[in-house]
Amino acid sequence: MSRIVQALVILSAPLSVLFALFVIDRAVGLAGSGGHYVVRFDLPGADTPVDLPRVDGPPDSSRPLVVIDPGHGGFDPGAGTDAVREKDVALKIALAIRKQLLANGGIRVALTRDTDRFVSLQDRPDIARRLHADLFISIHADSAESDSARGASVYVLSQKGSSQAAERFAARENGADRINGVSLSQTSSSVGAILLDLSQRGAQAGSAELAELILRELREADIGLHHGRVETAALAVLKAPDIPSILFETGYINNADDYAFLKSAKGQKAVAEAAARAVRVYFARQAGV
Repeated sequence: MSRIVQALVILSAPLSVLFALFVIDRAVGLAGSGGHYVVRFDLPGADTPVDLPRVDGPPDSSRPLVVIDPGHGGFDPGAGTDAVREKDVALKIALAIRKQLLANGGIRVALTRDTDRFVSLQDRPDIARRLHADLFISIHADSAESDSARGASVYVLSQKGSSQAAERFAARENGADRINGVSLSQTSSSVGAILLDLSQRGAQAGSAELAELILRELREADIGLHHGRVETAALAVLKAPDIPSILFETGYINNADDYAFLKSAKGQKAVAEAAARAVRVYFARQAGV
């Protein structure tokens, strides 16, 4: 008889554990959301505009406004690896440029993102338009197949890239709104159609002028350039033709020297100072000073 009791005790132990786990699971489920384990939340519609960021600087709407756009973010890391991500480098440099612009006063600044979050390609220039920005600067840090590529580049919008490398770069950047091949953008107009609007040639000329000024300031600061001329590409993030817009490739993060420079406080400050000087010269020229 004792053997039968012992056998029952042995068999009942795992059953008791399973029963206890069932009770705890039910209790937690009931205390949480009625036993349901699916979290539901509403996503905004594709045509719902994102919230506008804050505008820093003088509280005078007549002062020029620069919208700085740190490329990528959130689930989109951009170029690089898990340890070295473009989205992180772009954000740090964008914050450094904002700091430099605000330090000398007279210019208002807004960032499309100031944290690690995703902003779609169509929303980035749309933020600049809705804020009535005077300049739009998108910050990036590229990566190449060869670690010998290095130096900064500046791009403006064009229907055709200035080189095959520029066209490949545009195709890669324009794919940032895709997850598993599915596009997140709902853009109805094409870059080519935008460029056909002759009323926007003034903005395109402004883009080219700012790009040349940034290259000049980078040279004077002895910051290496990948291209000594302004590059052109059909970049979706530059599709706001009513606002002078550039894409600033600050360097190649797969190059050890470029990455060491861009991740350092000294390097970020040097790049930010050069960009800020170019912006101030641009606005001074626009004001006829």
